Amino acid sequence: MMTGIRGKNTRPELLIRKCLHGRGFRYRLHDKRLPGKPDVVLPRYRAVIMIHGCFWHGHDCHLFKWPSSNEIFWREKITKNIAVDELAVNLLHDQHWRILKIWECALKGKQRWPLELLVDEIVYWLKNGNATCEIKGVICNYRR
Repeated sequence: MMTGIRGKNTRPELLIRKCLHGRGFRYRLHDKRLPGKPDVVLPRYRAVIMIHGCFWHGHDCHLFKWPSSNEIFWREKITKNIAVDELAVNLLHDQHWRILKIWECALKGKQRWPLELLVDEIVYWLKNGNATCEIKGVICNYRR
């Protein structure tokens, strides 16, 4: 079962990359020279985008629930993932990279963002944003 879990080129990652490319952005993928090998690297904007699965990175949202079987293993694994993420973010900040975290709950589930609105937010952050930004699921009453 675990062999089917991918660490890169996940559906949320592919969706974000496709949308960014469609808006004219060019990027690198999983740059090994950077801490944490960010999912998307935009050197022109000195920005990286990390697309996190809520389960694997222990996000406190409706998509995350601690597994009831093999609890010790999962708590250690997810806690370690959170620590590795934090270290990577600190090292990227030290190297003056801007960081955007996009959580899976922003892309799927009952609290997902409308895709166009999400991409607009990403583009705005790339062009005008702060050093750090996080996009997570919210309840939107958005209608076209």
